[in-house]
Amino acid sequence: MTLSQDAAENGKPPAVRQLRLVVEAEDYEAALAFYRDALGLPEQAAFSGGDGAHVAILDAGRATLEIANPAQKRMIDDVEVGRQVAPKIRVAFEVDDARAATDRLLSAGAEEVAPPTVTPWQSLNARFDAPAGLHISVFQELRSLEERESLDGFGTEEGRRGDAS
Repeated sequence: MTLSQDAAENGKPPAVRQLRLVVEAEDYEAALAFYRDALGLPEQAAFSGGDGAHVAILDAGRATLEIANPAQKRMIDDVEVGRQVAPKIRVAFEVDDARAATDRLLSAGAEEVAPPTVTPWQSLNARFDAPAGLHISVFQELRSLEERESLDGFGTEEGRRGDAS
């Protein structure tokens, strides 16, 4: 039994409460304006030090950590962009309207890597090179989770392991 399964079954709090991605930005003000103002991540807290140190903690809603093997990463790049472009880390943000988010991000200085593209898993995804050296996606789910669960290849690792036995 995994730690997360044990916690869920015994009503215990999860072992990890928050995922916080810390990104160093040479142009702090530009990065803050992009992610807070253009992308729309609300500022949760901000701190500064006497030596010119600044940090803003932006609320990105629910966080997940997506672990993909190299074949999956290549497949996602092929579907969304048509070629291999993503570094080992790509940050993805779910939005309500991927086309409107694309327009905002381009206006705020992002470089478009690929325009909004409908994926086989039924989301509308766009790719960008963004401030602070991040390669990002914005995605809009076009179907409910229940509808997507019926698609080929959609499920959980545990479900796939259970089906293989």
